[in-house]
Amino acid sequence: MVRNAIRSTAVVLAVAVLLGGCGIRRKKYANPITKDTQQPDKVLFDKAINDIEHSRFEVARLLLQNLINTYDTSEYLAKAKLAIADAWFREGGSHGLAQAEAEYKDFILFYPAMEEAAEAQEKVCDIHYKQMEKPDRDPMHALRAEQECKQLILQFPNSKFAPLAQQKLRDIQELLADSEFRVGTLYQKKGSFPAAANRFQAMVDQFPIYSKADEALWQAAESYHRMGDKFENQQATAYQRIVKDYPLSVHAEDARAQLEVMKRTVPEADTVAMARMKYEMENHTKVGLPGQFWGLFRSRPDLSQAAKSGTPPMEGYRPTIPASVPATAANPGALGSNEVSISNPGSDSEIDKGKEVRANPGAPEAAPDAAAAAAPAAPATPPVAENTAKPAADPNAAVKQASMTPAQQKKEYQKQLKQQQDSVKKSQTDRKKKEAELQAKIKEQKRKSKAKQDEQKQEEKPPQPAPTGAPATVPPVKQ
Repeated sequence: MVRNAIRSTAVVLAVAVLLGGCGIRRKKYANPITKDTQQPDKVLFDKAINDIEHSRFEVARLLLQNLINTYDTSEYLAKAKLAIADAWFREGGSHGLAQAEAEYKDFILFYPAMEEAAEAQEKVCDIHYKQMEKPDRDPMHALRAEQECKQLILQFPNSKFAPLAQQKLRDIQELLADSEFRVGTLYQKKGSFPAAANRFQAMVDQFPIYSKADEALWQAAESYHRMGDKFENQQATAYQRIVKDYPLSVHAEDARAQLEVMKRTVPEADTVAMARMKYEMENHTKVGLPGQFWGLFRSRPDLSQAAKSGTPPMEGYRPTIPASVPATAANPGALGSNEVSISNPGSDSEIDKGKEVRANPGAPEAAPDAAAAAAPAAPATPPVAENTAKPAADPNAAVKQASMTPAQQKKEYQKQLKQQQDSVKKSQTDRKKKEAELQAKIKEQKRKSKAKQDEQKQEEKPPQPAPTGAPATVPPVKQ
């Protein structure tokens, strides 16, 4: 009997799936045109809407595109463009939702004053809202959904979709805050108390209506306690926030007792915060055991704990610097201790003035020659004037750079790099040539000085006397 019941249920489900795939199932369109007319553009629009309602999305988009291309002055152009986006949205899937988002964005761009523009922005928010994953997964869609919902509230504050977007924003921030809470808990279990305290503190500052904000403050105070007496002020501040902003928390009495032990001021409970917490307790969504069990197998996050009241913050999440980081490291240059200045030389001649150490690295310097030391110093060569003026900057360089393709930018960069390398090689060649000419002049001066010294030695040398016992020279006799 049970087997027959299971079999019949399977048959019914299969028939329902087949009927839905064949387009027999109908889902009413939300934005039809009720005007009764037989105009050709109206007939095309009605036919496309009927196809959308019966899940024939490709046929509907073709009809709507035909309407836009054929009747460019039709009064149904805006409705047709919105219907194309709705067709993609109903089709679903990653590709369909991406196409729907692009079409909705185009509709808002071209028709921002229409009432349907707010609905289009709400659909864009809903696209990412429905793709959000659990807190321990990739938060990309949650961040995008938060951005789009904020855009709806700011751009269309008086729309009927604004309250719905505000509640979705609370759900999204509940998910983002829960992700940060899990990271802080992990740091605390590993013993990284500065990182844990920083995560808890920043998360509560950014998402004050998070369902576990009081627990996060309590854990932050515990982390500051583990960090030592130096952070007693931060610990007391966390306790004071629990007592003031979360008076109905389970940690409120313990926080008040800790403040009394620390001899710190115990603040009064905020009446607005107390009323908000009472409202949350009265309107809390309870999830039964079956829901908790099947929630383990769902990819969708559990948002039942999200706040139902309170104004969600509109600023983006910005991680803060841990309290354990010194002020000079947290704010470089604030006290003038970490300032670093870098300047480029005016030209290559600034580099050429230094000693060239790359010619023969590690070789000992040769001892100066005695003759060279005695020789008069060589006349200094007059300095060669170098063109150190920088070329005038092209005022249109930024415009040209922006108009280039990546391939052209790469080619231009390689060209400029080659020019710089050629300029450096030329300057090195000129410098070596000057050094060779100077060495030749010094050698010639040494040679002349040595020759002059040899001549002076020959002139100052006295005549040599005749050796002893040698026969005297007899002068010749005149005949």
